[in-house]
Amino acid sequence: MLPPAGYSTPPVLEPLAGLVVHHRDRDGRQRDFDFSALAAPEPLQRSLAALFAARSRGWGAHETADLMFRHLRVFSAFLARRARPPRDVDEISAASVKAWWEQEKHTPSGRGAFRNVAGLLRDDPRLRSGPVLEELARRVPVLPTNVESYAPEEFDRIRAQARRTFRAALLRIEENAEHLERWRRGEFEAGSPSWALGESLDRLARTGDVPRYRNGEPRHRYVRALGGPTAETTWKRLFLDRMEATALGVLLMAQFALNLSVINEMPTPRATPDPGLDGRPTYRVQVRKHRGGRFETVNATDSGADSPGRLITQALLATRFARALAEDLVPGTDRLVAWRTYYPQRAASVTERRLAAGPVRLGLGSGDGVRWGKQTGSGSPFARGRRTVVVERREPSQHTLDTHERRYVLPDQRVQREAAPVVAAGAAAAVEHARRRVELTARLAAERQPEHRETATADCSGAGNGPAPLPDGRCGASFLICLGCENARVHADHHPRLVYLHQALGNAHSALPGPTWERDWSDAHARLDDLKSKVGEGAWAGARGRITAADREIVDDLLNGDLNP
Repeated sequence: MLPPAGYSTPPVLEPLAGLVVHHRDRDGRQRDFDFSALAAPEPLQRSLAALFAARSRGWGAHETADLMFRHLRVFSAFLARRARPPRDVDEISAASVKAWWEQEKHTPSGRGAFRNVAGLLRDDPRLRSGPVLEELARRVPVLPTNVESYAPEEFDRIRAQARRTFRAALLRIEENAEHLERWRRGEFEAGSPSWALGESLDRLARTGDVPRYRNGEPRHRYVRALGGPTAETTWKRLFLDRMEATALGVLLMAQFALNLSVINEMPTPRATPDPGLDGRPTYRVQVRKHRGGRFETVNATDSGADSPGRLITQALLATRFARALAEDLVPGTDRLVAWRTYYPQRAASVTERRLAAGPVRLGLGSGDGVRWGKQTGSGSPFARGRRTVVVERREPSQHTLDTHERRYVLPDQRVQREAAPVVAAGAAAAVEHARRRVELTARLAAERQPEHRETATADCSGAGNGPAPLPDGRCGASFLICLGCENARVHADHHPRLVYLHQALGNAHSALPGPTWERDWSDAHARLDDLKSKVGEGAWAGARGRITAADREIVDDLLNGDLNP
């Protein structure tokens, strides 16, 4: 799907002189990251900068780059305190990675830092095998959370407050927009109070403000025509203010289950060319998913007062003057949520993802939700509010069913309390299913050891304490179980055969009955999935090109039962 109009090309992160890289987000804004500030030797600084630059080409927001840079700063400071600090990436030891995990594993933010930095380091070809890779590839489960959705009555109050705030602003803007249209049609006598008001509104629509004296005070004739010098009597006649725009964001969140970052960047919905026989417009609402950078489209028809499409119609009306002014000042700034700031002389905050076009701000940031929550006494409503909508709808919203259950429904404390009396057994089964994961137990090795015995899928370091030891010292377990044995060693020479085995098991999945495949082959396939994630896409793809006829023969014999331990 092509991106909607107004989105820039993918961000580019380019190295500058020295150890500075700069990142351009999807809106073309730039932010610099100086890796010479890291507490690390220059070779390690350069390696981390190169990994950062390569990974960041897929990041569309400065916040992602900021977070990774902060994590690298913490990690490099940790390494600097070690007894023998590494000079470069290839000197980072498994013991250091394990010690950092032990330090960071106690908090969600610490686990996030470990997960991000470990993923970045795995991109370096020098760390794609051996004990360091095993530590970097460890599973990092999410800690239990205490977050919960709003109770129905509490969420109803938040939604009602947002609706009152936005509706009052919409009625104000519509009343003044109608007067402006009548003035433009020439319905008022020149020089009359109505004509003067229309002229002032026209000036507001074109510039976002009334003419002012050098001291900043509005010119008197416009003050007389508009009824005063305040924001309420001047620019708010045609523009939403910050909190009114935030109220609109709350309603969009409640209607479409959108998170704040999606609302912030939502382009202006377009009505389909054919409204249908009933004349009701259907809007195509573009939703950008930051993970993966893909777009999804939600259709919303204006079929009545509480329909999803009616909210889009009202949002278009309330923001039309701000969007038109922004387009005149900075062409291409296409966002639905547009409002006029009280302080146009102030630069837009670098910590928010809003855009600025003269006095207009486009989009919403986390600070807007915090301020709205303080004014209403409810706290920032976006994260908990979206969770509430997702949980209440009992179906995925712009995410997979697994994410819906694992990230939203099962951890939610309100859901747990309400579900416990009636679905305790079912919830326990669902949690167990979500947590079940078959992992690679075999250890990754840098190279083959002469004393190890070669098997069809790995090298065996000793069968004595294996899963099925025989009296003669051999192991009687299937070669497919080797990947689940701690005595097994997997090195690069095994990768081509295991890639072919992974493909063959995947083909068998589509040909065999589900229960048969789950019973006989699913565990082996899951361990190969885990191996693929640990060695990386590049190494896995390279191994695919090295598959030999002997590899195919061994795997075929193994799956046909012709190859015994």
